[in-house]
Amino acid sequence: MQQLNCAISDGLWDLLGKRSIEADEPVSHVVSSALADYFGVVHHTLYQVSTSTALVEGIYQGAVRIGTLRQHGDLGLGTFENLDGEMAIVDGRVFQIRCDGSVREVDDQDLSPFAAITPFSPDARAEIDCCPEYGDLLKRIDGMRDSENIFYAVRVDGHFDTMHTRAVCKTEEGVPLVQAAAVQPEFRFNDVSGTLVGFWTPEYAKTFNIPGYHLHFVSDDRTKGGHVLGCSGADLFVQLQRAGDIRIALPETEDFLKGDLRRDPSADLAKAETAQK
Repeated sequence: MQQLNCAISDGLWDLLGKRSIEADEPVSHVVSSALADYFGVVHHTLYQVSTSTALVEGIYQGAVRIGTLRQHGDLGLGTFENLDGEMAIVDGRVFQIRCDGSVREVDDQDLSPFAAITPFSPDARAEIDCCPEYGDLLKRIDGMRDSENIFYAVRVDGHFDTMHTRAVCKTEEGVPLVQAAAVQPEFRFNDVSGTLVGFWTPEYAKTFNIPGYHLHFVSDDRTKGGHVLGCSGADLFVQLQRAGDIRIALPETEDFLKGDLRRDPSADLAKAETAQK
């Protein structure tokens, strides 16, 4: 990430400070947004609702409507109120993959307790001729990243020989994520075309997001999907975008405000995000 040092007039500085306070955004974010608008390019901001720690502790009350979430980008993932399935956001369309394997496009009025979204405009692209397993795909994406300290948005399109996913089931408020995930159904598909969307998160961000790769899948025919546990394929098209700014919208819900979010969520996240043994 480059740094910019320059002199500006007192009047502009006052306007910049006022805008920063009104928008509740750092000055650097206001300047980056203004420059992006001037040059007609997308400003890479990752907008996140709530935190992974809140999710681990069983805080599943809806905090934002899908219509509001959609205003902040066109690629992302998350879950729905009461942990009712997996969310995949592709080209601005929001899909819900439920634990019965069904897929539906959701209304703007639906609620989410946790989600992340960004306006997707890739900085890097690559084609993968052969991907015998999920680990190979992640290694190839690793090679496209230039830092361990920046967030990245990821999109992978193509035909998959195999796809292994899961979807969490609707759960009562307060049930810890690791307990809810212990009964999550897993799905295995063969010869399916579709899109993986999600993010790579630095390790230091583990208290508010899921470190490493977090990807969700939805098929081109919108009948299959889920949280990705494994895959293989060929002729895959990978796109990667740096996210230099992070905005986190903390819920005003009673359960979030009163929740105990001091515990390190790492172990529970690792257990909940991987395939069941």
